[in-house]
Amino acid sequence: MEQAAGCPAVGGSYPQKNAEILSSQYGINLFLAGLLLTFAWAVHAVGISKSHLLSYLITLMLIQLLWMLWYLCRSCTQRRLIRDKDTHAGARWLKCGITLFAVITLILDSFKIGYYIDFSNCLSPTEGIFPVTHAVHTILQVYFLWCHAKDVIQSFKTLERFGVIHSVFTNLLLWTNGVLTESKHQLNEHKERLITLGFGNISIVLDDHAPQCNCTTTTLCSIFSQGIYYLYPFNIEYHILASTMLYVLWKNIGRKVEHHQQNKTPFKFHGITVGMIFGLIVLTSTIAIVVVYLIQIGGSKIKSELALTMFYLHAIFVLALMCTAGIIALLIYRLEERSLDNSKNPARKLDAELLVGTAAGSWLLSWGSILAIICAQGHPKYTWYNLPYSVLVIIEKYIQNLFIIESIHREQEKVYDDIKTLRIVTVSRGTTLSLTPLYKEIYNGRAARDSGDIPCLFKGSICGRENDGAGVAKEETSQDNSLVMHSASDFSFCSRNSVTNNKRRILKNIAAFLFLCNLSLWIPPAFGCRPEYDNGLEEIVFGFEPWIIVVNLAMPFSIFYRMHSAASLFEVNCKT
Repeated sequence: MEQAAGCPAVGGSYPQKNAEILSSQYGINLFLAGLLLTFAWAVHAVGISKSHLLSYLITLMLIQLLWMLWYLCRSCTQRRLIRDKDTHAGARWLKCGITLFAVITLILDSFKIGYYIDFSNCLSPTEGIFPVTHAVHTILQVYFLWCHAKDVIQSFKTLERFGVIHSVFTNLLLWTNGVLTESKHQLNEHKERLITLGFGNISIVLDDHAPQCNCTTTTLCSIFSQGIYYLYPFNIEYHILASTMLYVLWKNIGRKVEHHQQNKTPFKFHGITVGMIFGLIVLTSTIAIVVVYLIQIGGSKIKSELALTMFYLHAIFVLALMCTAGIIALLIYRLEERSLDNSKNPARKLDAELLVGTAAGSWLLSWGSILAIICAQGHPKYTWYNLPYSVLVIIEKYIQNLFIIESIHREQEKVYDDIKTLRIVTVSRGTTLSLTPLYKEIYNGRAARDSGDIPCLFKGSICGRENDGAGVAKEETSQDNSLVMHSASDFSFCSRNSVTNNKRRILKNIAAFLFLCNLSLWIPPAFGCRPEYDNGLEEIVFGFEPWIIVVNLAMPFSIFYRMHSAASLFEVNCKT
């Protein structure tokens, strides 16, 4: 039962806290059961097939669909009520991003449907039902997030907690399923590449889940089977973004929102030309490197070594630039005196936790590579480039995390009415006239030029037309002197504001550059350019199976880190 009106807040907080704990435990158990089922399918456990896993996922999606429909219908009947909103949650650019990933996910589902039709003779019906259910789930979920991501739920709170947390862990399980399927495909390609690098002592056993029958149309089957794996990175990002947005919605249930005006922070290209140009150069060169890498790797031993060397050199250069840019931004912050916003904000808190948590995936891989280089007895030439690359990956994430977390916690600069305009007072025939020309006009020296009878202020001096009336009283003289002092302080503010604008321009360019660099570094691992697989040295030191397990566990977090960093840097650019 919900808290009755008039009951003390302290007494009513216990049932809601219990509901939060119970719902979180329900979600964790839901996730663990699905995770174990996914693992059992991956290792070919006896009695567990893919149809069992898909049936479980279909059931979870149908339950979430019923809950979302119930919530949307209830919201429609109460649309005239004024509801609390979390202005920090569900930013428009985030909704646009998840919509883009959802559209590509729908294309993936259509490919899966076509794949099932071609192999329908030997595939389970669940493999045809799953993509259809997933497509409906994707469409309704995107609509739900567009309309209700900012909601602060204050009614049916216990029921809504279970519904939202169910949605969170359903998306996490769909993300896990996508990661596993894509990783198995990458692993099969990796095992084939190791032969060309001369690691013949590693046993090559392909993990094949291919259908045991012939395709009805060979050409279409090839397009569908190959296209599916190129679309999986977008599907993976879609589900992890959806789960984070739903988690913020869950944290906001029953929350008391402080009603204050939220400054809109639109994205503008003006003033970030330099950062965009350098970032686009990095993005273009990265795409070219990935294309060459995928063509060369596995062709022959020489080509594979050249591909790895080329990748490491390019990554070292990009990471060094990112470290430099991050250090400059942090130095600018140290020169500024601005307080941090410590108010309660679930979205911002989650952003910071995800940055540090997902960075651990890259750090684990980097320390593994460093240890392998130190302990290995033989070192092919290309493996030495892995050492500075791994070190820079660790340092760059340290610097970038500090920059992003400090940026999203810094209070936005407030511009009050008394510094937006300068009030100029003239005395004419014993009356006082207050004029407020625009600040930009005064600062650019246009106030006096536009109107001859308006006095102008410059460097603390006053120039104005002489009065043709009687003398000015002492009180008016003292007001005039205080006006001179006030004007001098206003123009002192102008000079400080000019320096501040230059700092802001540098910070915006750095944020734009880092945004494009993180997108660039997301592309290689997301589309199969993974030197952690192809290097070969780590497999010798740690063993093939242990290192592959480490890579498969850490790589999804490393990929998500880059996309989440890009999203956070986009927000930083808007706020700066």
